[in-house]
Amino acid sequence: MSVNISKVAVFSFDNEKITFDHFKGNVLLIVNVASKCGFTKQYKALQNLQDKYGSKGFKVLGFPCNDFGNQEPGELEEIKKFCSLSYGASFQLFQKVHAKGQTTEPFTTLNQVSPTGDVEWNFEKFLVNKEGEAIARFKSSIEPESFEITSAIEGLLN
Repeated sequence: MSVNISKVAVFSFDNEKITFDHFKGNVLLIVNVASKCGFTKQYKALQNLQDKYGSKGFKVLGFPCNDFGNQEPGELEEIKKFCSLSYGASFQLFQKVHAKGQTTEPFTTLNQVSPTGDVEWNFEKFLVNKEGEAIARFKSSIEPESFEITSAIEGLLN
């Protein structure tokens, strides 16, 4: 099941309220991120995707989340610094959110993407097409540069 997120409002890194309409025309990979997780090394692969496909209309959007094992306790500035220094990650980060239980956007809406339900752990990924429809969901264990994800991105960009 796909879900349109165009009108969903989120808060940017600078705490500005924006909707996903802002990104219309781009393919998005939305990820709940954490700096102290076993999957944290995926920051590098996410940045690699941003570097490879960014000029073609692709964006990685990271939403720090502390819902799983207290693995993102830091403030935004230190999270951004950690991502940059440790993994060379410069893709767009947003305000911290909740991805399970009483979720906050964008996950309140994204959790309706099949298989529906709460995000299960850090680094779960949601693929959004150029029209703002979340069309695929990838569990944390699926590497960002896997064939499954890269082929889906390439299909949406072409």
